[in-house]
Amino acid sequence: MSAPRITGLDGDEHTAPDLPTPTATGGWPGRTDGLKRFLRHRRSLYVLAVVALLAQMAFAMVTTAVQQTPTIDEPVYVATAEVYLKEHSLRYNPEHPPLGKLIIASGLVFTDAHLDSGFVGSQMALGRSVLYESGNDPERILLWARLPVIGLTLLFGLVVLAFARDLTGPAGGLVALALYAFSPDVIANGSLATLDVPAAGFLLTSVWLLWRARQRPYLFLPLAGVALGAAVATKMSMLAVVPVLMLLAVLSYSCARRTPGLDARERMRVLAYGAAAAVGMALVAVAVVWATYLVVDPRLRWAQPENVPDIRGMRGRIAAWLPFPEAYRDGMRIQFGFEYDIWQGFLFGRLYEGSLWYYLPAALLVKTPLGMLALWLAGAVAVLALRRLRPAAPYVLVPAGLLLAVSMNGARDLGVRYAIFVPMFAAVAAAGVTLLRRRWVYGVTAALVCFVAVSSLRTFPYYLPYSNEAFGGPSKTHLRLHDSNVDWGQDLGRLGDRLQRDHPGQRVWLVYKGAGVPSYYGINAANPLKAPLGEVHGLLVVSNSSAAKADGRLAALLDTSTPFADVGHSITLYRRR
Repeated sequence: MSAPRITGLDGDEHTAPDLPTPTATGGWPGRTDGLKRFLRHRRSLYVLAVVALLAQMAFAMVTTAVQQTPTIDEPVYVATAEVYLKEHSLRYNPEHPPLGKLIIASGLVFTDAHLDSGFVGSQMALGRSVLYESGNDPERILLWARLPVIGLTLLFGLVVLAFARDLTGPAGGLVALALYAFSPDVIANGSLATLDVPAAGFLLTSVWLLWRARQRPYLFLPLAGVALGAAVATKMSMLAVVPVLMLLAVLSYSCARRTPGLDARERMRVLAYGAAAAVGMALVAVAVVWATYLVVDPRLRWAQPENVPDIRGMRGRIAAWLPFPEAYRDGMRIQFGFEYDIWQGFLFGRLYEGSLWYYLPAALLVKTPLGMLALWLAGAVAVLALRRLRPAAPYVLVPAGLLLAVSMNGARDLGVRYAIFVPMFAAVAAAGVTLLRRRWVYGVTAALVCFVAVSSLRTFPYYLPYSNEAFGGPSKTHLRLHDSNVDWGQDLGRLGDRLQRDHPGQRVWLVYKGAGVPSYYGINAANPLKAPLGEVHGLLVVSNSSAAKADGRLAALLDTSTPFADVGHSITLYRRR
């Protein structure tokens, strides 16, 4: 068949050019192939960005885990996990449910650590026995105990990404993941064999699944119950938000079954089914808690410890009514007993007894990168202001806000780890800024994320004592906060290396707040608090948490000493003549 002839504007006939044939979908082959290649390239870049963010977070956490010696709580959790593995007993650390320690135990199975089966003593003494007195390698045990928590922290980063993508799209997901992956508090606590990050991450996962249940309730509500049960089976403080999540379950079910034109009776029927679904989710959570106890001890052998207080009033009734094993209820009573104790706090240079309602917001202000604070605030405003995001407000803002309010009323002002859920939920909320349809918003958001990344990378590998630039950075944190905000005993190994390198053979006076054993790290030191002041000369080493609470004898020592160096921003070296 000859090519068709056409008449041009000059009046002459010409052969028509060959034209591409449209595809079955109506597009042109070249353009369609180019679009597919562009989308594949864009998707690959997105995946690469996600992998890069999580890889830097993993590197930061593993490096921190390798370099840090035990924090105050870790030996207790590690030793309890060993008891779970070897003796299947619930007798140690009942004030915390088993799941977090079972997660730690999943790493300890690779260590074949020795456990003294005849040990008798407190859980703190048990932790010291397992790490330092039973012929085990404490550094190896601690690393394997920390690795499962590190892996779980990375997985929760994917939950942050998925939650933010569901709300705002790919760009918002990337912003949320960046804020999570560069959060110094998440990195610091996610690299430890502790319970705060696992509990908060399971809670976030439950809320994300509740959001997804707005489309497929019969799939996601049971999964949300599993995640909620995991949170409650890790830390008892998560119980405070269970009623809120049950209301969100009703809301999600109602949204999934909402049909235009329903009369009042039909709407009530939908609400009744939603309430039943919420109860079902709660029952799944209860079953998860029971399962964690049964995994430890299928016979649930339990004898009430002597340190369980007699809790009266509403708190006592709550502990009695909980549909959980007796070990859980006794652990709850111990936790309530802590709330009746008088604890010391330290904020902005002031030592005080009791608690301050504004302690956690103030500590978060100090320990959160400035760019992150700005994006959190802008994101929360966007969630409330934008019609597309407003339905997500009860999911993203309410659980975290309620849990923060409950934590603010607690008796222990010991660190932002009690509010580690804030960086997780706030990262998801911050993704909302990407829906503000202003070109300058994109540039400002990118600049703030870069500012966060630089601030986080500059503190490497000292994430625990981080504070932002407005408060002087990590080297000044001890002037404003104490305990797990800055000095949790993590730098004993670094201190040993510093003394051997810079001060070999010198007499050392040590006041150390932590769970490590100084002699294991080559530190041969005397206690200056047990010697006459006139005998304390030369090198005085003091943990910053101890210095923050110094009074009497220690205060007199510090007043007559000159600081000249620090180790990890958590331990200060002094000269005393």
